[in-house]
Amino acid sequence: MSKRHSSSKRKLSAAALRSVSAIAVCLSSIGASLAAPSTPDAALIEKGRYIAAASDCSACHSVQGREEYTGGMAFALPFGTIHSTNITPDQEHGIGAYTEEEFARAIRRGIRKDGSTLYPAMPYPSYARMTDEDMHALYVYFHNGITPSAAQPPKNTIPWPLSMRWPLIFWRGIFSPSPEKALKTTQAAYDDMILARGAYLVEGPGHCGACHSPRGLAMQEKALSTQEGDAYLSGGAAVDGYIPPSLRADDRTGLGRWSEDDIATFLATGRNQKGSAFGSMTPAIMHGTQNLSAADLHAIAHYLHHLGPSRLKEKPWVYDPRVTNELHQGRTTERGAMLYVNNCAACHRTDGSGYPDVFPPLAGNPVVMSANPASLVHIVQSGATLPAMHKAPSALTMPSFEGHLSDQEIADVVTFIRQSWGNDAPPVSRRDVEKLKKTMPPRNMSEGPIPQN
Repeated sequence: MSKRHSSSKRKLSAAALRSVSAIAVCLSSIGASLAAPSTPDAALIEKGRYIAAASDCSACHSVQGREEYTGGMAFALPFGTIHSTNITPDQEHGIGAYTEEEFARAIRRGIRKDGSTLYPAMPYPSYARMTDEDMHALYVYFHNGITPSAAQPPKNTIPWPLSMRWPLIFWRGIFSPSPEKALKTTQAAYDDMILARGAYLVEGPGHCGACHSPRGLAMQEKALSTQEGDAYLSGGAAVDGYIPPSLRADDRTGLGRWSEDDIATFLATGRNQKGSAFGSMTPAIMHGTQNLSAADLHAIAHYLHHLGPSRLKEKPWVYDPRVTNELHQGRTTERGAMLYVNNCAACHRTDGSGYPDVFPPLAGNPVVMSANPASLVHIVQSGATLPAMHKAPSALTMPSFEGHLSDQEIADVVTFIRQSWGNDAPPVSRRDVEKLKKTMPPRNMSEGPIPQN
């Protein structure tokens, strides 16, 4: 072989070695990048945090005194008690082992990782409307933005055979829409982008109908959206002893006299010139809506303001000054009047107007005029605390009158409030108060620190 050929062969061998070496380095780099865990995008985690607030996840899966999202919230049902689960990314006790597909299936279809059906206390019929993009952000947040915890909530106390989950497959098939159909229905309903956004937040993540819509015999919501009828958001059954009012434009028992600004302010602070939050609505605002943007709060308000009244035909509320005039003249002969003056008037005033944004008005208050007096009676019995919010840093407390007033006196003062200033609501008897005492909510159930969202 000539020296020329030998030299060329050595050059080719060296070039081949360099190529192989380069390929090896490239493959090594690819392997390392595949093996190394990808750093989740901070903006995506923050979006997931926002979606979690809009979905009110913390209010149900966090209990005061425990780490956030570790579950343990009790839901008392007629046949037993269930507790919310740990949804931190712990591999064994939380949802750390869920794939994104399994996570989305649980939230939007109500199916657990093991294939069994979740109890409908999880509002998956509403969450079915959530978009793939929001589900992805939520998954990233719960797996990368939350600290894992091995905390275990108390065991459910539903007796067998009611504890069996397989019959819920049929409930889910009948009453829970598919994500494809639900989202399409909500998106196609409105050309107005603000209305569409408000509808998405209320009907989907916010799952407002879970409390504020009536239920059927199978405990299903009678309507999951406004397209399914005006029963939607027309008022719900008791939740923790309180009656969720209508969110429709009913003049006496709904939001017919609330402006869009009234609604947005209430959702941001838990109070406005027309009323204050209590019961389960307080943690829903504290953990959820107060963290939403002004644009989204106004979209929600715009959507709710857009709803018409329910089928219930109500005469408009008109202020009646008769009781006010009598109290100003020192005439307290009407039953319950002196009790009101001595125990209520300092905060709610003799004209029933209260102090705007501090102590709610009783005149024309939808909760006061509800056909079911449970909420008003329970507030008098148990008291209520409205904690500080980001945009309303003062906590407000109404004391409990249980033990200070007898059942008959509570009935008398509640009846006085319900029949004064044009409220014209049915009276409350001592027997009504005695019955409601059995379902009296625990004192200060609304108190708790502001979550650091």
